Amino acid sequence: MDTKVNLLSSGQLQSVVTDFLLSRHSSHHLALPAPDEKQLDIILRAAMRAPDFQYMRPYRFLVAQGAGLIRLGELFAQSAKVMNKPEQVIERVRKMPLRAPVVITVVATPAVNKHVSAFDQILCASSSVLMMQMAAQSLGLNGIWRSGWLMQSRELHQLLELQATDQIVGFLYLGTPAESVAAVRPDDNPEPYTQWL
Repeated sequence: MDTKVNLLSSGQLQSVVTDFLLSRHSSHHLALPAPDEKQLDIILRAAMRAPDFQYMRPYRFLVAQGAGLIRLGELFAQSAKVMNKPEQVIERVRKMPLRAPVVITVVATPAVNKHVSAFDQILCASSSVLMMQMAAQSLGLNGIWRSGWLMQSRELHQLLELQATDQIVGFLYLGTPAESVAAVRPDDNPEPYTQWL
């Protein structure tokens, strides 16, 4: 006996997708379960759908989970030590990766190209972070895109064995939201930020 799948009409599908996009939010408190292997594959594949002129793939994804989170924290702490940060900062950054089951360090790897500037390539890598977070949210997971001084630390870049021209564009913390997001959000009205030419 054939089974039939009830498909959404194009109008219903459009409404679902629009509602999903307008519901994007970050989750600060993340817990297990972590993305499983299949989910992580989908998340990373979504990253590769970021706008990428000439398909240069100007990024790398450094994935930390399990013991990798502890190793990443040690690299954070080493970087802080080299930068002469106070002891309390060193201890704080050592524990930072443990705030989520998975942390993806996203690195822009711009190459010289006569058609695609380094800035465009960095924008591509940055866009991949949002693509991954949206994919995670679509899977019932979520995350938060973190930046801060570690993202700018050349010491951390060296510890991660990155190239001199590479640039970390964010740390994407991923997991299962540990609490519901408060309903109160800033006004999403774009009018004050929009100018018609």
